[in-house]
Amino acid sequence: MAKKTLIVGLGNIGPEYADTRHNIGFMVADELAKQAGTTFSTLRHAYYTEYRQRGNSVYVIKPTTYMNLSGKAVNYWMHELKIPLEDILVIVDDLALPFGKIRLRPKGSSAGHNGLKNIEALCGGQGYPRLRFGIGDNFPKGRQVDYVLSGFDDDELLELPTLIERAVQMVNSVVHVGVELTMTQFNK
Repeated sequence: MAKKTLIVGLGNIGPEYADTRHNIGFMVADELAKQAGTTFSTLRHAYYTEYRQRGNSVYVIKPTTYMNLSGKAVNYWMHELKIPLEDILVIVDDLALPFGKIRLRPKGSSAGHNGLKNIEALCGGQGYPRLRFGIGDNFPKGRQVDYVLSGFDDDELLELPTLIERAVQMVNSVVHVGVELTMTQFNK
């Protein structure tokens, strides 16, 4: 049976944030759209696009509300498209994972991430899958904000295209076979 999935790439709008660690969700969403041969339109609270994958409807948003208010966009689009919380996949940067690690979880806490906290608060809890993209935690105490809003270093930039491609494969797998089978295949 065909299903609908809402993919949410988290990030901040504006050129000053474009290639920062905090915008990895936008980068993965951009690659999804590129591979699907579609482009984003500026609509209510988000850059929006949609496409079909193996008979399934895939909707992709990049909230234009800034990271800490991402829930406003997610809440609007989940209701507009009539997609339940468990069929929303959020792509998010994660300080707790080393750079290069990508983990899929069926649900969980925000782990202090303000974008996820806002989604939980406005969309009905923690019961949505998230693709956690490791950005590492190589920053001095108290410098977390500077770190997440900084660009990737040269060594990381070399690996980034391969990692983004892996994230895209994981998203496509979630759409096609679901979270559990995707976790079995990719969370090694």
